[in-house]
Amino acid sequence: MNSKNNPAPDISYFRLSLMEFLNESHPERLKDNRFIIACTEAATEAYEQAVRNGDTPVRAVEQANAVLFHGLHFSKYDTIKNILWNEFANEVPEDTVEDLATELLPECEPVFAGYPVSEGFAYEPDYDLLYTELTGTIALYLESHELQ
Repeated sequence: MNSKNNPAPDISYFRLSLMEFLNESHPERLKDNRFIIACTEAATEAYEQAVRNGDTPVRAVEQANAVLFHGLHFSKYDTIKNILWNEFANEVPEDTVEDLATELLPECEPVFAGYPVSEGFAYEPDYDLLYTELTGTIALYLESHELQ
């Protein structure tokens, strides 16, 4: 499968891709080794199966990535970061947003629990309600920690 002219991605390629994505959008999942192993093995298998079925390497990578990132398109962490950037830019320095978003994740979890968060949730009408409720939760947190 691996040729010198067109080397195919292997499990380390998919693991690195997943780790980079988790670091950016789901840092709370970085220590979940079982999840990471399962996703990378499934992506590698999807790639190999696609190639066996005659798909081009590009199409095989697309299929593998669909498996690799399944269930990760909506990010609670990214949602919190966006709220901090959009609603609290004057109160929260840009260089502290990522650390503060990590700190806020457990604080915001009860709010997220009240919504059917899924892959395409950011495009559903309830997202605006979630956004508003999270903004209030974050404002209260910032106020109580004298960050606002």
